[in-house]
Amino acid sequence: MSEQEVLVASGSSGSVSSCSWAVRADPDCQAAEELGRKLKYFFMSPCEKYRARGRRPWKMMLQILKIAIITSQLVSFGLSNEMMASFEAENLLTFRHLFLKDYKGSSTPHAVYTKQEVYDHVNYAIMRYLNLQNVTLGNHAFETVNGEVTPLSLCQEFYRHGNISPGNETFDIDPHVDEECMHIYPVNSMEYKVFPNAGNFTIHFKRLLSVNINMKVKAINLQTVRHDELPDCYNFNIMIVFDNRAHSGQIRVSLNSDAEMNECKDWTISDSNAVSHFLLIVLFDSLVMVVCLLSLGLCSRSVHAGVHLLLEYVRFVSENHGTVSWADRMEFINGWYILIILSDLLTITGSVLKICIQSKELADYNVCSIVLGTSTVLVWLGVLRYLGFFRKYNVLILTLRAALPNVVRFSFCAVLIYLSYCFCGWIVLGPHHENFRSFNTVAYCLFSMINGDEIYSTFSKLRERSSLVWFFSRIYIYSFISIFTYMVLSLFIAIITETYENIKQQQKNQNAVAFSDLQAFISTCNDPPAMDTYTLDKESSSCL
Repeated sequence: MSEQEVLVASGSSGSVSSCSWAVRADPDCQAAEELGRKLKYFFMSPCEKYRARGRRPWKMMLQILKIAIITSQLVSFGLSNEMMASFEAENLLTFRHLFLKDYKGSSTPHAVYTKQEVYDHVNYAIMRYLNLQNVTLGNHAFETVNGEVTPLSLCQEFYRHGNISPGNETFDIDPHVDEECMHIYPVNSMEYKVFPNAGNFTIHFKRLLSVNINMKVKAINLQTVRHDELPDCYNFNIMIVFDNRAHSGQIRVSLNSDAEMNECKDWTISDSNAVSHFLLIVLFDSLVMVVCLLSLGLCSRSVHAGVHLLLEYVRFVSENHGTVSWADRMEFINGWYILIILSDLLTITGSVLKICIQSKELADYNVCSIVLGTSTVLVWLGVLRYLGFFRKYNVLILTLRAALPNVVRFSFCAVLIYLSYCFCGWIVLGPHHENFRSFNTVAYCLFSMINGDEIYSTFSKLRERSSLVWFFSRIYIYSFISIFTYMVLSLFIAIITETYENIKQQQKNQNAVAFSDLQAFISTCNDPPAMDTYTLDKESSSCL
């Protein structure tokens, strides 16, 4: 027989196997039948496997359990993370109101425009720091190292040499940057002279790049006590920057703080369950890791079984002078199991980091948040595998999988057009509009315009510009909105819609669906899941 002939089945009903085979080169019929039954069982749903061999769907039950416990773990960690983030944010706002003179909020840039204003603002910040414990409403205190209070540092950065004469349009400047600093101790606050007469520190405004004030403050986050958690001790490294790099006559003033969380050295909490609550949290995190290890083992075993069955199927086809396509090979590698394995690894890693944070061994919430958040997303997505066994729920999965290649190709072309508009807007409109001042802000602005935001503000802020820039901006914005809002998005939706309609049509006309060689091989076995052939070690067969 020719090599192009395929396996054929003639189904019949009975108490024994209904698989019948006719293959080229007359291979062992019993081996072919057993392989077909293995393949059909491998690709069964958990419910069908239960009817076939009474095998309980442990992986499915573990995934449902994982959703409950991992989501609970994430909520617990999120509440703790929320208290930490709110404490740091509120302290940052407090520092800005304490140390920045005439601070009105972050809605408008805080800046000074005269030399006297620079002196006043620097002196105001210094005096507020020296009298911190008398003016603050929080539990702030100075940092001490070996019993000595950490001083406030006042530094200025300036060009090494500069002789600038705008009137004559001449300048002589050395671009090397020098730094000059002085330190002020709170214990010597009574001897402190009002700036700028403090010592030999003089601000060189003509060559000035920036004035930096650094101070360190300690605080304790007591709000966690109400939630039976041990409070954390914080070290805030506060930096006030007077930025004069533009030399435009405006010096922008900004304050930022870096928070470092540490375990408090000595603590006593009366009538509190903080210790027992900590032990329960660690016990629960350990339970999460145990469940994830079980899930990891079961899914790894299923992946190994799929690879082993793939090798057996490839060997069988090769012996009959056939080849297995890459599409058929990938059917044995279950992507859902890979997704679940990845989520298990991330959950175990995140749980270990969470235990270290709870025990004050680590203080980086960001890495733990990213790991746990990603693992939770993957866990919830992994449940879609089991919903996919139901036809009505499987439409979304099939649509996404079928539309993905076309969406990727279409998105690649759309990104090229999008980047071209980003570069054009950055170069042309950047000097005239704050939303186009940098490449990142251009990308944000254009993406917001695609979603219908920032359109009016983008137009209105370009009214008082030159006629050439005004005319170009209109062509630029109108063409961008027309291309992306009315064309690109419509075509993108059309691709998804067409794929969805094709999937629905295929489900209605199942007989018209094109089967792969692997599916055709599996379909030759007509044994339903309830037959005893799946539970017998050796089944009888009939060869035609």
